[in-house]
Amino acid sequence: MKLIIFAAGLTLAAHSALNAQQKPNVVFIVADDLGYGDLSCYGQEKFQTPNIDRLALNGTRFTRSYSGTTVSAPSRASLMTGLHTGHTPIRGNKEIEPEGQFPLPATTFTLFRLFKNAGYTTAAFGKWGLGFPGSSGDPVNQGIDQFFGYNCQRLAHNYYPDHLWDNSTKVKLPENERGRFGTYSQDLIQEKTLDFIDNHNKKPFFLFVPVVLPHAELVVPEDSIIQQLRGKFDEKPYKGVDSGSDFRKGGYMSQEHPRATHAAMVKRIDLYVGQIIEKLKENGVYENTLIIFTSDNGPHREGGGDPDFFNSNGIYRGYKRDLYEGGIRVPTIISWPGKVAAGKESDFAFAFWDYMPTFAELLGKKIPTHSDGISIMPILSGRGGQQERDFFYFEFQEMGGRQAVIKGDWKLLHLDIRKGGKYELYNLASDPSENHNLINLFPQKATELKKIMKSARIDDPAWPLF
Repeated sequence: MKLIIFAAGLTLAAHSALNAQQKPNVVFIVADDLGYGDLSCYGQEKFQTPNIDRLALNGTRFTRSYSGTTVSAPSRASLMTGLHTGHTPIRGNKEIEPEGQFPLPATTFTLFRLFKNAGYTTAAFGKWGLGFPGSSGDPVNQGIDQFFGYNCQRLAHNYYPDHLWDNSTKVKLPENERGRFGTYSQDLIQEKTLDFIDNHNKKPFFLFVPVVLPHAELVVPEDSIIQQLRGKFDEKPYKGVDSGSDFRKGGYMSQEHPRATHAAMVKRIDLYVGQIIEKLKENGVYENTLIIFTSDNGPHREGGGDPDFFNSNGIYRGYKRDLYEGGIRVPTIISWPGKVAAGKESDFAFAFWDYMPTFAELLGKKIPTHSDGISIMPILSGRGGQQERDFFYFEFQEMGGRQAVIKGDWKLLHLDIRKGGKYELYNLASDPSENHNLINLFPQKATELKKIMKSARIDDPAWPLF
């Protein structure tokens, strides 16, 4: 009888382990300020990104994928909550002294909570920016089992900080004090990311990798990547902050070779992606891992950044902080061996807030709160029956207040809102670069989209747009 019970126990344990293994791991990589055209698989010609290109060959490359909005915190809040920026609890970059940003509320249902409810281990390695240490928005209070990196996105401007965070523990980096270049933060964060995969391959995990690169400041370690690129481009040296109160507190350091450094930073992301894939393979979990690679918004022009030189926004108008396509249309690659079509290009339009319902369908879970998104599992699986959304809504709190609505091929922009406002209307099918404002030719279409724009947002005293 004992032998029978023991054997039955082994069978049950094996069955439980099998069920755990059948749940797919999810690795979600978000680059910081990476433009639509910054990858060679999206047209970059001045340098190559072979590992990301290979990921695209093994998955589906999307050409009409949108971020949450055009700057970090609200874009990532949209991703985390499944809400567009007319509804998210964070709609702008709002600093909290001495370190951190406006926090997600304690009651927020995030992707991390969704995965934890499904029995996953959750982790985030990189830049947070959704709540200062100890606040309701602190990663440890938002369903994350393990966090390592920058809590504060302002301090994440600098790659040789004096500290990072390991959950609630401040990890001091004395080798970077007094202006020294000891530990490159993103390399250390990458080590922790790879260690996590080594230590959590027996149970399904949701691994969020908000890479800090290629956001300014422009600096990389002195290794073969930058050495091969330095001298390749005509340079315009950037004079930044190399001392004083803002040094390594958000100000960008000077850089003699900003173009080479930007290219090296993107290639470093490519190196990290290759390392993550190899680590998944080493641990025997690659075949059962859904990998998403994207960016939080369009390319920046800060700290010596030169997106025009690299054609970082492709054919699209605008940069970070714009609601033109160049500010919100981002490269997106989704790969899952045997589950997501390999070598495919898709122009299906979706946005950050669609990941919540997509993952809910993947996990067979219901979202206990409202979501503005739709599941894109039908198009990922190729089974057909993909729902089309009615419209996209974006807002941006800074620079006088900005809004955008996309419905079908039409896009309405509302700019300089706090200064009286002006509207622009574009047809993205015939004019994807948004060169021809049609506001005076199609007044009825403008009126239709204005109504959507007005009804799409819920007023929030913390984020007054008007």
